[in-house]
Amino acid sequence: MRQEGPTVLVVDDEAVIRDLCIRALKSFNVIEAANGQEALDILQKKDVDVVLTDIMMPHTNGIDLLQQIKEKQPNQPVIVMTGYADKDVILKALKADADDFISKPINLLQLRTTIDKVLEKKALREELVQLKKMDQLKTDFLGLVSHKLKTPITALSLFIQNLSRGVGDPDDPNFQKHLQLMQEESNYLVYLIQDLLYYSEIILQESPLKLAESDLRSVVMATFIEAQATAANKGIRLVNNLPQECPPTRFDRKRIRFVIQALLDNAIKFTPPGGDVTVFGEYGDNACKLGIRDTGPGIEENEQKKVFEKFYQVDPLRTGQIRGFGLGLFYARQFARAHGGNVQLESEPGKGTTAWLNLPR
Repeated sequence: MRQEGPTVLVVDDEAVIRDLCIRALKSFNVIEAANGQEALDILQKKDVDVVLTDIMMPHTNGIDLLQQIKEKQPNQPVIVMTGYADKDVILKALKADADDFISKPINLLQLRTTIDKVLEKKALREELVQLKKMDQLKTDFLGLVSHKLKTPITALSLFIQNLSRGVGDPDDPNFQKHLQLMQEESNYLVYLIQDLLYYSEIILQESPLKLAESDLRSVVMATFIEAQATAANKGIRLVNNLPQECPPTRFDRKRIRFVIQALLDNAIKFTPPGGDVTVFGEYGDNACKLGIRDTGPGIEENEQKKVFEKFYQVDPLRTGQIRGFGLGLFYARQFARAHGGNVQLESEPGKGTTAWLNLPR
């Protein structure tokens, strides 16, 4: 019966050694391979947490296997087993980037301890990668904020300076136009600050992804229900075509909810009154795909990549929307990719747009 827990791929041409490892690693999900090529075939099809391989094997020896694994998957933890007392063999394995080694005959306590240590190091590396990604997102976000706030603040500052110098006649029509412009810039600044508070709550949090097995459908439906009032005010019909059952998926609920909300908000923004926004899903063994389809004007091919760029915004005259930070789709894609997934668009002018969120299971 399949054990829940980290997956260990045991590679050894001796069945006795493989059976010994299986018995010693009862709390792990153990996969067997009798030779190097069989191990490589398994690694192409499955994700494993640790590879435990003998060095002395026919055809592809453990060192060659180690080198091939590290060439394709540099971060894949590999522990080598050797019956040799020769330090040169161990050094050769370590130089080939083996994460650790175990001497034969195998000490069962040492086997479990070594695997636990390598798994702990792997978890720390992954956490460090996530923290670096989030730190970069924070840096980018602060740069965006500075860029966006500069324009309205500069305009307001210049107008206030002119007022303080007594420049302008309140009865002059141009003065009134400038006053109206300043009112608009002031309102825009308030809008940006509200937007800033919304984005900062999730973008500036320091923690790495909090992955947990959860129901993607429940997150989609919560966002769907929240968006109904906005859609109704625009005269847009929201359609739910999600399958009733969704297989459990590992993801950070807060960040994936951000992704879904950004995609749904974008679809509503570009759909004219009387149009539809449809949410649907496709679930497979290895991935979940969420689609959000609108009946808006569509996007030119040369513009589709731009919508994921920082700062990029479509002309507000096309949407009737106040211009914001232009962050939604940029961070939606960043968060999806942090999960090993992606956000993509399918669109043609005059035929609407479908936004896809792909998440690995």
